Order: sequence, then C-alpha cells, then structure tokens
Amino acid sequence: MIQLPIRSQDVLEGLSAKRSLELEQLFGNGDLIRALNILGISGPFKVQSPWELEDELGRHLINAGGYAALPFGESHPELITFITTFLAQNQSMSLPQQSVTAWRAALETNLVSLLAQHAPSHNDSQVFFSNSGAEAVEAALKLAKAARPKASIIINFSHAYHGKTLGALSLTPNEEYQDPFRPLLSDIQTLAYGDANAFEQTVKDIGADKIVAVIFEPIQGEAGVIIPPPEFLPAIYQVCQKYGILMIADEIQSGLGRTGHWFASIAMGLEPDIITLAKPLGGGMVATGATIARKWIVKKVLGGIYGKRHSNTFGGNSLTMAVGLKSLELLLDHKLVERSKQLGIQGLGRLKQIQETYPGYIKEVRGAGMLFAIQLRHVIKPALIPGQAELIRQLGTGMALRILHLNGLHVCYTQNSSRTFRLTPALNMPEELFLEMFHRLEQTAKTNSKAWHMLGKTSPIRLLRLAKLAFEA
Repeated sequence: MIQLPIRSQDVLEGLSAKRSLELEQLFGNGDLIRALNILGISGPFKVQSPWELEDELGRHLINAGGYAALPFGESHPELITFITTFLAQNQSMSLPQQSVTAWRAALETNLVSLLAQHAPSHNDSQVFFSNSGAEAVEAALKLAKAARPKASIIINFSHAYHGKTLGALSLTPNEEYQDPFRPLLSDIQTLAYGDANAFEQTVKDIGADKIVAVIFEPIQGEAGVIIPPPEFLPAIYQVCQKYGILMIADEIQSGLGRTGHWFASIAMGLEPDIITLAKPLGGGMVATGATIARKWIVKKVLGGIYGKRHSNTFGGNSLTMAVGLKSLELLLDHKLVERSKQLGIQGLGRLKQIQETYPGYIKEVRGAGMLFAIQLRHVIKPALIPGQAELIRQLGTGMALRILHLNGLHVCYTQNSSRTFRLTPALNMPEELFLEMFHRLEQTAKTNSKAWHMLGKTSPIRLLRLAKLAFEA
C-alpha cells in the first residue's frame, strides 16, 4: 500500500526543526542548506509579526529579507482576511485558461490604468500573466523578437540580473550562473551599465535594424543597488526612440513602490515599450509575474487566431489575480509608495552615518526608496590566498550574514555582488522597527569596527567546514 511519510497535519502540528533540516539536506538543495546550517542561519524561522521572525533557538530577528517580495511583510492580517473571504465567496474558475474571468480582467485593467497614469502612451497596452519574474522576462523577450522579426540582437548590461530560466539567464552576465548551461541564447550584446556613449556607438556599429531591444533594470538590485548616472537611461531612451529599438524595463525588483515610485523607469523620464513586474504583485503570498506591452507588440504574438502562441497553465489563475488586485489596493490606500520614498531618504541618511563612523567595516552604502545595499570591506584580502579570490569573498559574506543574524537582522545576500547584502524591509514596517533595524546594524559595525574582526567571531572549525563544502562542489 502506497503511503506518504509526512501528512499535512504533521506539518501544521509542528515538524521539528531538526527533522526539517535533515529532510531538506536529503531531498532538497542539500549543499546550500548545509552551508546555511554551518553558518547557523538555516532556520526554520517562526513568524512573530509581519515584520519579525524567531529562529529555532528563540532569537528575535527583524525581517529585512524576502528579496523585495514582501511588500507587507509575512502574512499581513489585511491580506489574510481578504484571502479567507475570497476562498469562501469566490465563484470564478480557479484556472480560467480559455475563458473570461472577473479577477483577471480587474487586475489587467488596474495595471494598465496605473501605468497609463504615469505614462499616457500605455493607455491601451495589454498584460500577460505568468508565475514569476523570470517568466515575465521570457514573455518580454518573445514579444520583442516577434515585434522586430528582421532583427536578432538584444542588448543587455554588465552585472544585470533578469532570472535563471534559459532566456533570462542569457541576459544575466554572471559566469557562475551561465557556465554549466552553455551554449545560451546567441546574439546577446553586453554593454557597460552607465555608459550611454558606448550604447550609442554600439547601435551605430551594429546597425539599428539588427537590434531587437535593449533590456535594463532602472536600478540594478542583485548587483548591489546600483543606481545609474541620471543622464544614462534618458540618453538610451532617446537613441531607441530615434531608431525604433524596443526598450524592456525589468521592474521586477524596482517597481510597485520598492524604490519610492510606482515605476522607477518612468520616474527617470522614460516610457519603455515593455515592462516586467513580479515580486510585490504577489503580496508575499502567491507567485506571479506580469508583462505589460504596447498593444501593437502583443498583437504580433497573440493576434487573430494565434492567441495561444505564448501561454502557461497557471498564469492568471483566480487566486493570484485576486491577491494581486488586493496588493495594488493596499499599496495605494496606505500610501506605501510615498512612504517608501520618505523612509528611504531617512534610512539612507542613517546608513551614511554608520558608514562614516565605521569605514573599516563598511566600504559603501547605497539606497533607493526602501531598497538598501551595504558593501563591506574585505574580511581577508584575496591576494593572501592566490587563486581563491571568489572563495574568500564568499566566506567573508557568509561570516557577515552570521554576525548580522546574531545581532537580530535577517537580510538578503546579494547574488551579483560579493561582500554586499541588502535590506528590503516591508513597505509598511512600523517606523520604530525600521529605525531599530539600523540601530542593530550600527551595533554590528561597532563590535566589528574592522571587517576582519569578524574572523574572531567565527570559529576555525566553522570556517574549515565551509571551505571543505566549497571544495566538494
């Protein structure tokens, strides 16, 4: 007789932390879990409030993690109440792939309306829903290629992060992520982020008629909150307008309030042809992605009887659409976009104070709205161990994450920038907790006034176990 080893009720009643760890190491991403466990930051974590966590040892943590996908924190009561009501009262199909649904219609309408209020040229744009940011980028790529069929080249930028599905990965110039999966998509031209002259020269050298689109992040999140020079993106926009090259704005992390604007690209004076959204649209409760494009572009793929040229099973499902609809309402009704901008200014000011006081610990700080990056000094100089620079950087970052955890901060590791971590607190985090977050960071810096001081807070055995795990890869 077939049996399941773990029932849902077992988890509800409390699968132990020890057993959860054992199972994750056996059947999940085992090496990652082992690394986190060696550092003492693997959890599991209990939610104490939308903005606070407790680890398996009872340690209180302010949740500044979530990779910008928790606009209202964990399990916010207003969202939980709405979802409970939806599940009790909804009469729409769960998966309306081949039919009209009120929930999808409402979210499509609100997204286009919201975009058009900031960029009037999008007043008749259309929306395609998927299940993640990477899928939203894949849809954007297909739409762009269909709209300019005689062109083949897509321009992206150094240190960009657009996802890890094959097409999105091809646009994410990170050797660690790309190398095992080559060959990737061809005809990708990577340029320096921030150099408008290089972009214009490349267009002239290649020929505008051969370029499908340029894809960009208004603010590069995974690269460590890199904000381009103010003239960079407007200059690229002018070139694209002149030659008819499509612009794809990846607003998956920067959009819907995180950086203090509904759309960071539009706040910079652009009106991109295609915009991708994801993280906050799911309210921290469901996975979703959205690709918004001008109608004439969408028609090139989904026009006439060819409406299934690009589709997916779960995109646009009723629960996800309902949560997306409610998430936009919460952002608007509670003025969280404006709040993000205001608290962001205050938070960046505090970060600069901490950096100036402890320059031996923090090399640089950056921020836009409630998206913050802290770049640390080297814990160990890479030159001390020739040929192992990346391992040294990773070990240093791991030590920093551990020390921050011990000081009560749950933060985001930054994938495209070693020695950098991000704070992405909920946009509705109470102000006193928001300020306490910076106080805890300051206390961490105070007790590690030089980055190498963290070596004394990390046992040699722990470091050796981490190094051993790295060399096993």
